[in-house]
Amino acid sequence: MLMLTDPIRQWDRLFDQGQGLTAAMDAFRLGDVITVQFDLPGVDPASIDVQIERGELRLSAQRLASLPRGAKYFVRERAESSISRRVLLGDVLDVEHVDAEYSGGVLTLRIPLHEHAKPRKVAVRASEESSRPVLTTESA
Repeated sequence: MLMLTDPIRQWDRLFDQGQGLTAAMDAFRLGDVITVQFDLPGVDPASIDVQIERGELRLSAQRLASLPRGAKYFVRERAESSISRRVLLGDVLDVEHVDAEYSGGVLTLRIPLHEHAKPRKVAVRASEESSRPVLTTESA
């Protein structure tokens, strides 16, 4: 569905600038499922919060420092941070059946299409009129 009707529109870039880090995102369709992946490196899985309300997906997570007690930094480039992302979801997605998995620093959401959004084959029948040969008579 990422063709004419995009079921996932970027929302956060308009509104969330300057509020922590934005999680990089990829989205693709495979069969009847839209897969959305967010980069969340170094994030504690317990801090990941995903909410969907009124067609908007809101993601937030925290990356906290993991310095052992009594240790002191020589170099500190990996700061604690708040990570967020907001995207609008199209009404073709079945948000009641989202599958979420966090592995290797990547959060993967699989969102199936609603039944009404799936392609359907339409049977075509021939009418009796179209199957009869057309006879024409010439008048003089």
